[in-house]
Amino acid sequence: MARPRPTPSRPRLASPPGARAPRFCADCGTELAPSLLSCPSCHRLLHRDELQRLASEADAAVSAGDPRTALERWRRAFELLPAGSQQARAVSARIAALSARVDEAAAAGPAPPAAARGVSWGKAGSLAAAAAFLIWKFKFAFVFLLTKAKFLVLGLGKASTAFSMLLSLGVYWTVWGWKFALGIVLSLYVHEMGHVGALRRFGIAATAPMFIPGLGALVRLNQALHSPREEARVGLAGPIWGLGTAVVLYAASVLAAEPLLAAIARTGAWINLFNLLPVWQLDGSRGFQALSATQRWIAVAVIGGTWALTGEGLLALLLVVAGVRAFRARAEGGAGDTTALIQYVGLVIALSLLATIGVNVPGAAP
Repeated sequence: MARPRPTPSRPRLASPPGARAPRFCADCGTELAPSLLSCPSCHRLLHRDELQRLASEADAAVSAGDPRTALERWRRAFELLPAGSQQARAVSARIAALSARVDEAAAAGPAPPAAARGVSWGKAGSLAAAAAFLIWKFKFAFVFLLTKAKFLVLGLGKASTAFSMLLSLGVYWTVWGWKFALGIVLSLYVHEMGHVGALRRFGIAATAPMFIPGLGALVRLNQALHSPREEARVGLAGPIWGLGTAVVLYAASVLAAEPLLAAIARTGAWINLFNLLPVWQLDGSRGFQALSATQRWIAVAVIGGTWALTGEGLLALLLVVAGVRAFRARAEGGAGDTTALIQYVGLVIALSLLATIGVNVPGAAP
């Protein structure tokens, strides 16, 4: 039903929009093809002036304590440099350093409560103990709608997003009725905006969310991701925001005694859980790219344990696919990312529990 995740990074553009390539080299006068980034005769960088401007703006942003803007400028500069050049390698190193800085800032927060400290995978003893620790890690799932409300509303200002959303709403309406359809479409929208938020945090250009009736929604990247860590953060951001939506809806259903909200929460949780499959274009594939062989087997063990606990049938498929990716870990070169592991297994546990909510809404619950 859904494919709510960014598409894979496309190759770098030879001449990105807004950076017009000169027709003749300013140094030697050689006629130039539009796709070139350096002169074939004298090797002059054809976008030298633009590169200097971007570098100056990036340095100013760093000095002002704005690494996100600096990242955006350096990513644009990277697209204007010949692949494999010394300058491209230097800019890539700057991007990696700033990306890590932004990631650390996003992960920073108050220390976990005393009950959660000291919990480890070897000592947890049960999925419940692990879930208690991970609930703290996902604490923003309970409050993100309050802190991101303006961001979510602004996303609806794009005509392509609004039109495709209405089209999907009409399709789902004919099957489930307008209330359930509206809840599912909004859940998918929040999921996509989670990707958009992560992309913005890393200074990566992307399209607005686009809905595809019957399949879900997607966001297309206009720039390359530079590391498995970025792949994991962007890929798992959608299910994290999707988890937040499901939690809020389920809490509202309990407070209002409204089973329809619980049905939407359950369906949304199942869709996000499906997207954790580490295969093809799905979010779980991005998350698994950052995991080492050992971490992948930990994820497999958690999936198996959660399946035994909840009986959610989708986890059987998840277990098989994750096992295959674990066997392929060495070939894929995963270096290991603890944050990605915690996010992934936390999502598996929380979404599986929500996907097994007992609801009975005629014509709405799957």
